[in-house]
Amino acid sequence: MKRVIAMVIGMFLMNASFYATYAQEHGLQDTSRVLQEKTDITRDTTITVSGDSMIVINNDVAARVFKPSPTKAVIYSAIFPGLGQIYNRKYWKLPIVYGGFVGFTYAITWNHGYYRDYLGGYQDIMDDNPETNRWHNMLPYGMEPESVDEEWFTGVLQQRKDYYRYYRDLSIIGTVAWYLLAIVDAYVDAQLFDFDMSPDLSLRVEPAILKDNESRYMRNSYGLQWSFRF
Repeated sequence: MKRVIAMVIGMFLMNASFYATYAQEHGLQDTSRVLQEKTDITRDTTITVSGDSMIVINNDVAARVFKPSPTKAVIYSAIFPGLGQIYNRKYWKLPIVYGGFVGFTYAITWNHGYYRDYLGGYQDIMDDNPETNRWHNMLPYGMEPESVDEEWFTGVLQQRKDYYRYYRDLSIIGTVAWYLLAIVDAYVDAQLFDFDMSPDLSLRVEPAILKDNESRYMRNSYGLQWSFRF
């Protein structure tokens, strides 16, 4: 709130002459009276929420301050990832959002490519058609198709096929989770956009003497005293 009031006062100092000139040109005898008729202004600071902004009024001067709507932030982020962050003016988060999607997309593509290759080899070695031999290209170096144990190599192909399919599906789940996390982040940013941590919040630790007048053998003891200020 202190930050908003300081910003409004600064805008008042810069634009005072503009309001005076505007009133004279448009025949407004009393600008404070006109503003009061439109927005119910008092001499105290008044905040009116309108759409995506707040109208902050102080000393009869109105200033429009951006205040994002959490609903709009969620809708924009759901339509396309990153739009919610742009709407909240958190541009520095865009590389993080899109970097996560690029990483997950690469993981999906890479695992799916190997899954497709091993799936084709597994299908070829399981059928009885001698012309389908894609599994020949997957043999270890120096091993010939005639000498390989097909039952053993079938198990190898199945194991690797299942391995890459598992991590491909896991990458897809991670992409969906990242998408939902971007929506939640946009919502939280919009909710806490004008949240101001008090500068008076502090923690103080100091030695203390604890007195116990009821004990005969231990009247005083020493320790640490913790105090919070907020």
